[in-house]
Amino acid sequence: MTAYLIRRIWQALPILIGVNVLTFMLFFVLNSPDDMARMQLGDKRVTQTAIDNWKAEHGYHLPLLYNASASGIETVTDTIFFQKSAKLFVFDFGLSDSGRDIGYDISQRLWPSFAIAAPSLVIGLMVNISLALLIVLFRATVIDLMSVAVLVVLLSISGLFYIIAGQFVMGKLLHLVPISGYDTGLNAIKFLVLPILIGVVAGIGSGVRLYRTFFLEEIERDYVRTARAKGVHEWVVLFRHVFRNALIPILTGVVAILPLLFMGALLTESFFGIPGLGSYTLDAINRQDFAIVRSMVFLGAVLYIVGLILTDISYTIADPRIRLANS
Repeated sequence: MTAYLIRRIWQALPILIGVNVLTFMLFFVLNSPDDMARMQLGDKRVTQTAIDNWKAEHGYHLPLLYNASASGIETVTDTIFFQKSAKLFVFDFGLSDSGRDIGYDISQRLWPSFAIAAPSLVIGLMVNISLALLIVLFRATVIDLMSVAVLVVLLSISGLFYIIAGQFVMGKLLHLVPISGYDTGLNAIKFLVLPILIGVVAGIGSGVRLYRTFFLEEIERDYVRTARAKGVHEWVVLFRHVFRNALIPILTGVVAILPLLFMGALLTESFFGIPGLGSYTLDAINRQDFAIVRSMVFLGAVLYIVGLILTDISYTIADPRIRLANS
């Protein structure tokens, strides 16, 4: 198992390099260092001298990938890519184009994002799996058909609608929770209740429908018929046998959500005024702050790869056959 994990980590390095290079190239196709200087200086008639001074101050006066005027290793190291992007592999995020410490900002904004995403994920999984098992229990009945119809309707509604409707009902009409804002410590709970609730409700349509499909595939297996022939109660069949054997596809779906535990949700954090990584990234995109965008894309890629590795580990726990194959 250890050798397998080392191999997976080694295989992840080319992916991280590719993401880093691709992000760098795409950004500078759209924006030259001069354009970045004008955006940050905020003056339509800014002089070329001011632009050159800004580029020299922030390290954008160097060539992009190759410095023909340098010699030796400096032809590669004295470039914008090496100075700005290569350091990400040691998690040196550097300074933003506005002069802020990106590493410090990430450490401060990570926990508000986690405080929303972690409960939303855990509660959402519990709700979606429970509802899916309940629908499967009444499969091929009127309850099953009506449930599927409701799930399709919920799936068709935009997440933005849930946010606006939740703010209006819970905040404006009932005055149960604040519409936006954030606080530290236990005072933050009142600001997190509504975003978490909306995150759970917005995921019911897609989550329950997906898990219902997984459970329906398992419930027709031979081991299920054998359990029923032995007189095992249907509830025990569903929760002990069907649920356990459907864990592999469920865990695969959870991988895509894991980076959100730290990266945050762009719309949710922006609409609720949560100072998390999602709103941090969105603000950086609006300001065209390449340093922050580059760092957040790289961090998202790292977290996704970590999620894949954790999923492989969870596979071996859920299915001993995979552990034997990877040993």
